[in-house]
Amino acid sequence: MKNPKLGITVIITGALLFNLLFWQEQVAINSLLFDLFIAGSLFSLYPDAKNNRIVKYLLAAHLVCIAAVIINNTMLSKLAMGMTLLLVFAFAEYSHRSVWFAGGSMVLNFTLFVAGFSSLLRTSNLYRKRNLKLGKVIRFAVFPLFIVAVFFFIYNLANSIFSGIVADISNKIGQFFNSFFELISMERLLFLLAGIYITGALLIRAKSNGLEKAEAGLGDNLFRERKKRGGANSSFLFDIVSSVMGRLAKGVLALKNEYTVDLISLCLLNLLLLIINFIDINYLWFNFNFHPGINLTTMIHEGTELLILSLVLAMIVLLFFFRGNLNFYKRTKWLKAVSYVWLIQNGILVISVLIRDYYYIKLMGLAYKRIGVLIFLILTLFGLVTVMIKITWKKTTYYLMRVNAWAVVMLFVIGTTFNWDVLIAKYNISHSDRITLDLPFLLTLSDRTLPVLDQHIDVLKKREYELNREGVSLGSCNGCIEMILRDWENNYLKNQHQYSWLSWNYADAATIKYFDINHNINAGKK
Repeated sequence: MKNPKLGITVIITGALLFNLLFWQEQVAINSLLFDLFIAGSLFSLYPDAKNNRIVKYLLAAHLVCIAAVIINNTMLSKLAMGMTLLLVFAFAEYSHRSVWFAGGSMVLNFTLFVAGFSSLLRTSNLYRKRNLKLGKVIRFAVFPLFIVAVFFFIYNLANSIFSGIVADISNKIGQFFNSFFELISMERLLFLLAGIYITGALLIRAKSNGLEKAEAGLGDNLFRERKKRGGANSSFLFDIVSSVMGRLAKGVLALKNEYTVDLISLCLLNLLLLIINFIDINYLWFNFNFHPGINLTTMIHEGTELLILSLVLAMIVLLFFFRGNLNFYKRTKWLKAVSYVWLIQNGILVISVLIRDYYYIKLMGLAYKRIGVLIFLILTLFGLVTVMIKITWKKTTYYLMRVNAWAVVMLFVIGTTFNWDVLIAKYNISHSDRITLDLPFLLTLSDRTLPVLDQHIDVLKKREYELNREGVSLGSCNGCIEMILRDWENNYLKNQHQYSWLSWNYADAATIKYFDINHNINAGKK
């Protein structure tokens, strides 16, 4: 940090602003106000960051997340806002290209904040100069204050009107300090310290950071390494291969032997996956017919988890095969061809998992995990494409990690633009004629689903009646769904009325407005 004095001023100001904006408030429009200050401070302390292309893109993504917080105010949008804010600061303060290394640098920032802040105080010389000025002020003020105190005491005893004015002023000062100490509670003081910690950890760059140097030595493209196989420079992966292959992993023909083993392995894996894909295409894609005898949970839920694991392992297998100098072996034509077939077959497997998830949603409705599977499949397809790029253009594992991490960030930001809880509630209720409505699950969704549930109270009552007949009750009574919703609504409105304008967001405002209108209509009917 080039200007330590400015840094200290910004951190203290940011902590006070953090305290004023977020104390006993929910994260909403106040996050925009704090962001304006903290982003302005960042570019003041690190002016070179303005020219960083990655910082600009991340800042745009961060603004999308803030907009999502103000509009949807979901937990996902708040998490994404925090994640993109950390990445903006990481790439502004450090020379990184990968999300992984940038995240590591921010972990160091938060870990080493106390040391960094102490160093900032020492380099600023702020306290030494203040102590000198304070000593000078005390020397000049001692005698005049003593004389004034003597005459003040005399006038206070001699003049009753003056004494009354002094008493009134003393009472008001006492009331002020009483109010002040009520306001500054121990909890709020700790919250202020948290504000100092968060603001400072964001802005103070850790001095001892080897992550920049570590990433600087990594690149996207593979280069052939001329080294003695099995010698001092052999890798852990090579040790595993050599322990299995024995003498075949050493000597002049070691690379050829490794190529042969990899080719045989991939051919056998392709054959095995071909059988699995043939079964899925025949049974799931074209001839699936649901009947009560099918254990849907086992077939779809557990089967999906195992297939997802196989997809991850499939990519790890290829990374293992194409981990080093085998990429530069002249006769890799067939190995690459078999690898492409393996990737395409895994792409077909992704479609099979997608169809499984589709059937589950069609028969059971939307839920977090089912949506999560869809998102994971999108990332898996992207991962398969990047593995194909790695094999074709001889890219490093660092390249794969870097590109796929950026894909996760981008998908995370896009995900914040949806209010998933409201979407789940609307979909499941609107399709309640053909799916089994999971009423207990609906009651675990966020407060913003209250208007949706209230609008479809008849559907919920019908489902509750079915559950009661099966011996399942939602609370202490049968047929109490309406009472549960009213209690939920009252608690929600009570909590909302405790917040100030700093907690304003569109989702809550629309929910409150719905109930205000609904209550007025009901009052008019009475």
